[in-house]
Amino acid sequence: MAMPKERFFLILISFSSLIYPSQSRLSYNYYSKSCPNFNKIIQETVTSKQITSPSTAAGTLRLFFHDCLPNGCDASILISSTPFNSAERDADINLSLPGDAFDLVTRAKTALELSCPNTVSCADILTIATRDLVTMVGGPYYNVLLGRKDYRISKSSYVEGNLPRPTMPMSKIISLFAVKGFSVQEMVALSGAHTIGFSHCKEFKSYLYNDTHYNQRFVQALRNACADYPKNPTLSVFNDIMTPNNFDNKYFDNLGKGLGLLESDHGLYNNPMTNPFVEIYAKDEKKFFQDFARAMEKLSVYGIKTGRRGEIRRRCDAIN
Repeated sequence: MAMPKERFFLILISFSSLIYPSQSRLSYNYYSKSCPNFNKIIQETVTSKQITSPSTAAGTLRLFFHDCLPNGCDASILISSTPFNSAERDADINLSLPGDAFDLVTRAKTALELSCPNTVSCADILTIATRDLVTMVGGPYYNVLLGRKDYRISKSSYVEGNLPRPTMPMSKIISLFAVKGFSVQEMVALSGAHTIGFSHCKEFKSYLYNDTHYNQRFVQALRNACADYPKNPTLSVFNDIMTPNNFDNKYFDNLGKGLGLLESDHGLYNNPMTNPFVEIYAKDEKKFFQDFARAMEKLSVYGIKTGRRGEIRRRCDAIN
């Protein structure tokens, strides 16, 4: 017996809501009535912080990645540890996350609580602040859906194996992203975030004497820059030595010249699955921007919490 058309559409709608349960509650103008000054407050906070601390853009972008990839964009990275719980931010790979990024979210949250208390989630603040900062330093504008809730759980044990390390083989990094639903091309596009920011010497120093992928003049310069690393573990080098403060496609161009900083950077260029996309982005900045924007839109709704699965934290560093 044929199914009535009305019932078929009802089933189709119900099925769609099961596939995309989170995104169905999000919107681009989520705070238009509940917090009309939301965009203005975010923009003012972001602009002020970036002007006084130019490394904020790169730091916030990294903080966003480290929040989203393990178990979704839910601000769980912002929660501080307690005597009873070791939180995500105290996982080994997160110990070097920059203070400026955390400070930016705190400043924005404080201003928003004064304007519209108990309304804006820390997860939404981090997501849209990241977009605005990427745009400020020359990167592409992309749309950000809003309406995320903040997760009530943050455990350092959840992090290991869910974030790429610079020492990982490229095949393992590809698998890590694939498990989370991201294609090789999306992974390469997101790796273009290394066009801004820096890495500490400890992340690559062990490769400076036995890795043949480095440009020889570059590797000598890196050895000199990191010579005092044992005494000063804070020593670092820009990921993109050509245009370190501009979001552009020079990072990909550098890889073909042996100017990649990390072992994973060399892996992107030398792996047959990722190299074609590196070559494309090195030649076509517009294409890189388009793909980066799409990948960021996709990442920004990965694993988000809505409804009763989360809360609006009063403070971003602690559950209510």
